[in-house]
Amino acid sequence: MKREFSLLIALAALLLALAAAAPGFFSAANLRDLVLSNVPVLVAALGMTVVILVGEIDVSIGSQFAICTVAAGLLSKAGLPMPILLMATAALGMLLGAFNGVLVARLGIPSIVVTLATMVVLRDGLRWATGGQWVQGLPATFQWMGLGQNVGQTLIAGIAAGMFLLCVWGMRNLAVGRAVYATGSNAESARLTGIRTRQVVWGAFAWMGALTGVAALLNSIRFSDLQSNAGMGLELKTIAAVVLGGVAITGGRGSVMGVLLGVGLLGTAGPALTFLGVSAFWEKAIQGGIILAAVAIDRIAGKK
Repeated sequence: MKREFSLLIALAALLLALAAAAPGFFSAANLRDLVLSNVPVLVAALGMTVVILVGEIDVSIGSQFAICTVAAGLLSKAGLPMPILLMATAALGMLLGAFNGVLVARLGIPSIVVTLATMVVLRDGLRWATGGQWVQGLPATFQWMGLGQNVGQTLIAGIAAGMFLLCVWGMRNLAVGRAVYATGSNAESARLTGIRTRQVVWGAFAWMGALTGVAALLNSIRFSDLQSNAGMGLELKTIAAVVLGGVAITGGRGSVMGVLLGVGLLGTAGPALTFLGVSAFWEKAIQGGIILAAVAIDRIAGKK
């Protein structure tokens, strides 16, 4: 709870500074755009949380996001109704994540090596397949799920909130949640108690892929045309949000609630730079610095 309280104070301080220096930040349109742009990050970060909790990492999440984005557009043009489209993109993301999970859990290849490789292969493969072209000519039922902007925006936020609450409940109350924490804390001890740690690791990657697919669709339905290079930098955003939220990069410790606050703080800090007259190029530097600081703090705390 200490990390969550610190994040709340930091977020409140940032909002107070914005209220004094840039009150335009709190316009209804800007706040709405802020929420909608960070919904996909939150959903993807929920998946990344589970991967990091088991002591692994996945830097291919942005490439998976891009493939699911393009697939969502193409499947929609092929006539799939929205409920089936949601399941299809989630299934595609799950397959991509499960492939990483097999290489990590079954073959024992370090996750950073596996996901660095798949990040490049997936991104360049998609660029070759699409020629860098956007997906255009989407049906009217795709944008905002065909429900109109106001209802569509509310539904996007509602789906994300539901998934967040599901993850909070599952990590606290289900056996699989306890298995995730046990595997990340000490995989060998968890194995000796009967937990099938390889399956837990594989499941974490598959779960992250499924949530990445859902995040890609929730992001895509905001637009009438889809970029084939979607998700650039998503890996840095999600990892930074997770470790800022208090999840130990070595696994076994952290909460989903902290991740929500991490996404909120990072998502607010980026646009805040623009309103405060600071170059937006500092955003990625801040995210990288947060990752380094969080890892250093965890390491120091571990030694104590």
